[in-house]
Amino acid sequence: MGNVYEIYALRYATMSPRTPQMNYLLPDPHESTASDLDYFVWLIRGGGRDILVDTGFNAAEAQARNRKLTLNPVDALARFDVRADDIKDVVVTHLHYDHAGNLDRFPKARFHLQDREMSFATGRCMCFGTLRHPFSVEHVTLMVRHVYGERVTFHSGDGEVAPGVTVHRVGGHSDGLQVVRVETARGPVVLASDAAHYYGNLHRRSPFPIVYNVGDMCVGWEIVERLAGHPDRVIPGHDPLVTEIYPRAGDKADAYSLHLQPSRSFVK
Repeated sequence: MGNVYEIYALRYATMSPRTPQMNYLLPDPHESTASDLDYFVWLIRGGGRDILVDTGFNAAEAQARNRKLTLNPVDALARFDVRADDIKDVVVTHLHYDHAGNLDRFPKARFHLQDREMSFATGRCMCFGTLRHPFSVEHVTLMVRHVYGERVTFHSGDGEVAPGVTVHRVGGHSDGLQVVRVETARGPVVLASDAAHYYGNLHRRSPFPIVYNVGDMCVGWEIVERLAGHPDRVIPGHDPLVTEIYPRAGDKADAYSLHLQPSRSFVK
């Protein structure tokens, strides 16, 4: 089958309680409760490679934003016998605080980022508090330092990280948001990151409220579905349901095997 990989979702933090208004731009008026927001990074393994997708946040950021950090993502990797020093490729789906922290913990990594995300995070839109709030100036500044250190590979639209691992800009939530398509034994799996925080954002066609461009977000749902080729191969970025329908990866931290079939299907 060519290049096939294993994918693990590593849950490292959570935020609760939440209301429907926090999860949907146009919430269902009949709903009074809402799912918690879980935080993940993703480890892709295969062909002698360990590729990390996103880097999470640390204890200081958790305290500043009132999030419950259960385990630093770098420590979660250690449960897989993966040392941060050995990671060679890190895909940063976008530069929001919960996806681009800990950038100083991967001294040998090359960071994969969309051109438009760096332009967005360092440009005129950051003059507006609403758009600036999900970013950390420390994280963005550190990524700029990595650029100057020649440690960033920029992608413009579609790009390849490794054979069978590709990135695709969808925008919407952040201007340079990219998703990751990974070849697995069950077919291509798309790590949608914040193209869909929850399965409900995707299936209901209802945007998450933190959004830069609603039109791009809507088109992004079609892109991730096309890239995956099947609804059950799209993985949202923050949905606790992921931990309920995918097999736990043994005792390896709070981790779930996305390359295996889920226990339920979203095909009607």
